[in-house]
Amino acid sequence: MKHLLFTLTFLSFIACNTSPEKKAPNEVKGYAQGTTYQILYLDNRNFQRSVDSILIAIDNSLSTYNKRSIITNFNQADSVLEVDAYFIDVFNMAKEVYTATEGAFNPTVTHLVNAWGFGFENTEKTDSNSIDSLLKLVDFDGISIQNNKVIKNRKELMLDFNAIAQGYTVDVLADFFDEKNVKNYMIEVGGEIIAKGKNAEKKSWRIGIDKPLENQEERVLEAVINLENAALATSGNYRKFYEKDGVKYSHTINPVTGYPVRHTLLSATVVTDNCALADAYATAFMVVGLEKSKKILKVNPKLEALLIYANEDGSLSSYSTPTLAEAVEVIE
Repeated sequence: MKHLLFTLTFLSFIACNTSPEKKAPNEVKGYAQGTTYQILYLDNRNFQRSVDSILIAIDNSLSTYNKRSIITNFNQADSVLEVDAYFIDVFNMAKEVYTATEGAFNPTVTHLVNAWGFGFENTEKTDSNSIDSLLKLVDFDGISIQNNKVIKNRKELMLDFNAIAQGYTVDVLADFFDEKNVKNYMIEVGGEIIAKGKNAEKKSWRIGIDKPLENQEERVLEAVINLENAALATSGNYRKFYEKDGVKYSHTINPVTGYPVRHTLLSATVVTDNCALADAYATAFMVVGLEKSKKILKVNPKLEALLIYANEDGSLSSYSTPTLAEAVEVIE
């Protein structure tokens, strides 16, 4: 759900209308990680500088667009590199989702993403021979962490945490606000969100989920989720794609086949208590499609999800886990 070919946001919070008598939330916002961020919180203190410092530190660890970051150095290293706590946290969570989804979430898909023109190199080398060759470099099992050092068994292996890092950033910022004893806040980075407590209206934060429509100039909402003390992330294929020789290529690459996915699932919104995991699972669901996503949800009771998919006639339908359905307002 990132911004490589098209700048987009799959979801946004719906700001409450505060009357003059009611206290408006404080706001911190700006640009980071190639996208925007916005934080609303009910507290008189100004945390702009602290937030910006956290964002810079994470960028220096996890951004593939930062030429001096730890992950960039790892991708260029021969085998071993010392890493920081941010890198280790994200690596371990990525391994967790990689295992739970049987490899559908795989941050070593980097070479393939670049080959299809969606990565940080945008090489667009997509003949079948090159894809078969690059599949050999999709090997998360070939990378491990020992004693604060990341080790790869082949120099060519690369990592890209783009599908989990923004969610993780939200979690780190939430930890900061928790440490500052801020009880009510909403944090959004690139569309990934965590909400704690209540908004200025003393109600749950209301998060809008976009209707997955191509070439839509104005936002049209499919649903609104009432979010309280939970994290939310959305991934989708309906805007980020390109067409070549009459064929539409989705930005979601299947790590097993090496090719862009082709199925009916258009958008996956995951709600859980950890935004990094929500981010990663939303991406994995866009890889495996509707039915496999439902199976994963059945064995992971801590995950809630709203899945929007296309019917044969082009109309849209949605599936929601039972608990989340109580918090979802579908917009007709």
